[in-house]
Amino acid sequence: MSGETSSGPRGDPQSLRRSLASFATGVTVVTYAADGEPRGATVNSFTSVSLDPALVLVSFGRTTKAAQLLGDRPFTINVLAATQLSLAMNFAGRPSPNLTVPWSPETAVPRLHGTVAWLECLPWATYDGGDHLIFVGEVVRYDHRRGEPLLFHRGEFRTVGPAIADLPPFAMGHGARDSHWIGYAHRLHHVTEPGLVGP
Repeated sequence: MSGETSSGPRGDPQSLRRSLASFATGVTVVTYAADGEPRGATVNSFTSVSLDPALVLVSFGRTTKAAQLLGDRPFTINVLAATQLSLAMNFAGRPSPNLTVPWSPETAVPRLHGTVAWLECLPWATYDGGDHLIFVGEVVRYDHRRGEPLLFHRGEFRTVGPAIADLPPFAMGHGARDSHWIGYAHRLHHVTEPGLVGP
């Protein structure tokens, strides 16, 4: 295949990391309360699991504070807007001295203000994920608003390119009736150039 690079040997962690980083994701901050204080961690290992019941998952490295503190606590997944790069960096351990974290007031489970979406979850199950722990949560409250999300691809934060006006309707995971979208794949816009190297 034209442009294809050689594969790394099995067991080569750097090659595996680069391959996994080729999958573009959104950027979330998982927030929760511990010791009476709101806490959070930036993660892109977030995905939906089920609509009925409404389940989502996030994963954390076993040695991270979030993995050690989350336990059976309720948590909120905050999907960051493209304008919230400073929050992504803050909760990834690179805080800005001038940043004021926009916590939403009067919420039982800590939540960030100004995100493009949020999902409040009750703990459902925790699974062994090798050097990570996988936390599955049941979504009990959620909301979203218009706005562009922050993206992460190949170790860099990015923003979404323009939408395609004539792309046919597509619902992920709804079977063969939506397979006609594949013929349009070559017309998809790439994400914009990176603005900042990530953590």
